[in-house]
Amino acid sequence: MSQQTLPQTARPTNDTALFQSFQTEMNRLLDHFKSGFPMLEDARDTLFAGPSFPAIDVIETDDGIEITAEVPGVKENELDVTVSGETLVLKGEKSADHEEKENGYHLIERRYGSFRRQIPLGFAPEDGAVKANFSDGILRFSIAKPSAAKTAVQKIDINKT
Repeated sequence: MSQQTLPQTARPTNDTALFQSFQTEMNRLLDHFKSGFPMLEDARDTLFAGPSFPAIDVIETDDGIEITAEVPGVKENELDVTVSGETLVLKGEKSADHEEKENGYHLIERRYGSFRRQIPLGFAPEDGAVKANFSDGILRFSIAKPSAAKTAVQKIDINKT
């Protein structure tokens, strides 16, 4: 068997260029891989962390804000919801254990994690203005706007130039 070599022009001019090229390509591949798994963006965070957990929908009306948060597998007693100034803070912890024993194998799966999501409201709700409802992994909030927030909206006319 004969050994073939690459033409000299295909080789990097020095070892530093080779390693820089390799590092750039590895970073690109890892970034591409992580984009499919948002929870891997920050390894220090827990399993459910990241900008998209829990998934939320926010609808603003003249009288208030309606927020729906999807928290599948999280129990009501694992949730902590607070209002701090003009921000709704949703925190929770989830733990799940699953065990199967059958002939020839024993499977144990454990998942633990916590999450925290801050939702800016644009106003500080009055006491008793936040109502929450939890059912089947869906957390719904109805937040009434204070009267000052209702009148704070100002229509701006746009002139043609």
